[in-house]
Amino acid sequence: MTAKILVSACLLGDRVRYDGADNSVSNDWLQRWKEEGRLVPVCPEVSGGLPIPRPPSEIQGGNGEDVLSQQASIVDIHGRDVTREFLVGAEQALATAQKYGCRFALLAARSPSCGNEQIYDGTFSGALIPGAGATAALLKQNGIQVFNQAQIVALAEQLKD
Repeated sequence: MTAKILVSACLLGDRVRYDGADNSVSNDWLQRWKEEGRLVPVCPEVSGGLPIPRPPSEIQGGNGEDVLSQQASIVDIHGRDVTREFLVGAEQALATAQKYGCRFALLAARSPSCGNEQIYDGTFSGALIPGAGATAALLKQNGIQVFNQAQIVALAEQLKD
């Protein structure tokens, strides 16, 4: 069976980013996986009920794991707490991954949902800190390996096994 890959919809060109844009990635591996029907697109923020466009949001008080354990929150630039929407979206992304048997995810870097290694620090200053977003953290907790768009070759290597 060909392994399915959960993927941030914005990386495939869907205009679902907070600013109504996409994070479209042009990559031979990604194109091949798309042609093979292996990609399962999601946008946790939209599926969690947030509109397009929407104010930018960042995790305050920690990282995605802290959000999952209710030790941190996600707020938009206007101070509105959007933690619930992010958690609903994370749960839906996990359910989708499980439905399709995804063991790997390719998610958008630095996002408060999808970032897998770094996220913005919650000050809306552009500063980054180590850590994952809420969706990436939940997927990792459930045994799904998470990669970002700069790690496509590493994902391809994992898929060879």
